[in-house]
Formats: sequence, structure tokens, C-alpha cells
Amino acid sequence: MTPSPQILGILNITADSFSDGGRYLEPAAALAHGRGLAADGADAVDAGAASSNPDAGAVGAATEIARLAPVVPALVAEGIAVSVDSYEPEVQLWALDQGVAFLNDIHGFPDAALYPRLADSAARLIVMHAVQDRGKASRIDVPPGEIMGRIFAFFDARVAALERAGIARSRLVLDPGMGFFLGTDPETSLEALRRLPELKARYGLPVLVSVTRKSFIRRIAGRGVADSLPATLAAELFAAAQGADMIRTHEPRPLRDALRVTAALAG
Repeated sequence: MTPSPQILGILNITADSFSDGGRYLEPAAALAHGRGLAADGADAVDAGAASSNPDAGAVGAATEIARLAPVVPALVAEGIAVSVDSYEPEVQLWALDQGVAFLNDIHGFPDAALYPRLADSAARLIVMHAVQDRGKASRIDVPPGEIMGRIFAFFDARVAALERAGIARSRLVLDPGMGFFLGTDPETSLEALRRLPELKARYGLPVLVSVTRKSFIRRIAGRGVADSLPATLAAELFAAAQGADMIRTHEPRPLRDALRVTAALAG
């Protein structure tokens, strides 16, 4: 039986995340939600302080750190595994100093100047592919038939660069990207999901998937953010069946329940 994937619970300490912007911007609300995610079955809490959706406003590294500072060290001190979701090197360095378990970079750690510090750390690195070179997501048309070639070319180069810098391969987790990080056509994300086994076979590394509440899922189901949970769960369970080792989600409890039932049915 395939092992159940680990769950990363999403903690958006932002003003304009597409589904829950502003809800957890205050430190007390963010701390309570982070604890709640862990209590609901998240193996780690993925905290981000700058939204990456195409319509989000710009947030500098100093603001990200100011939003994270009352939350991340407190969760770490309570024994909760924390991931920090940021592509800003200054934020990543700060996060390493807090003892986080993961760094999550939507551009897959492109800054070679940071590699010596990454190599000296113990944090695992979630190396994400995106069709955008820098910054937040944008609306780019990518034909579905091209996406796996782009993903393979990216990881071929980036994994090799990180290993050359002395970063142990065993510390890497690959994220192919989803939604606008792959293109505007829902079929592009579906193609990547269907071909997760190829990604795992090519690199022999853990793979993370994050489809939660994304617009391509909502478009297929004809639902809004507020009633997107069934559609999200369907895609998450498919990803698990395709071999996803980690699933990043807004709602860990329903996913944990669904994974338990699936495992029981499998015997």
C-alpha cells in the first residue's frame, strides 16, 4: 500500500491571498490558526506573509519578516514543524535562524549566493517550478503538451545546481507547480497531475502537490472559493494515488479523514 502523504497546512499571514487574505494578518489570529492546522492533522504549517496570486500587491522582505516574527518562533517553540513560504533571500535567511523545518520557494531557490547558507542548514527545501522567472504568479498561456518538458528542464538544471553547492539531495522536495504557476489553461495543471509518476521516477525525490482552492479546480467544478472543498479533495486524493509524498492544503482535517478512509479501503 502506498504510504499516506504528509500534509502541509497553509497559514496565510497576508492581506490579499485569494481565498483567505486578511483573516490571519493579526498575530493572535495567525497563531491560533497555525495551532489549529496542527491539531487538525497537518504534519507541518506552511507560513507565508506575501501572497503570490496574480492580483496581489507587492510586499517587501521587511514586511514579510515583520508579519512572520510574532508567529514562526512561537510555533517552533511549541514543537510544531514550520515551513516558511517565501522567495525573498532575506526572508529565507531569517527563517533559517528561527529553526524552521522547511523553506518553500515558488521559484526553486534561483539565487546561488544563498547556496552556502542553505548547504549549512538542516531545513528541507521545497523546490518549486513555475513558468514565471521571478515574482508572483502571472497569467501566461502554456500549451498542455509543453508543460512536462518545461518541468523536467527546470528540475534537471536546478537539482544539479543545488547538489553542486553541497546541498544534500535527500533534503530536496520537488513541487511541479499548479494553477497559474503552470499556465492559464486548466488542462496544463491536469497534465502535470496525471504525470506525477514520471516526475517521481525521473528524480527519485519526494514530490509535493498544492491544488487547494485553485482556480483551475474551481473552473472545472463550477464552484467558488467558499464551496471548493469537494473539488479540492478530489484532486488531492488523485495526487495521492499518483504518488504525491506531500500535499499542501488549506484544510488538513478533511484531507486527513479522506486519506484514512482511502487507506482502509485499500486494505
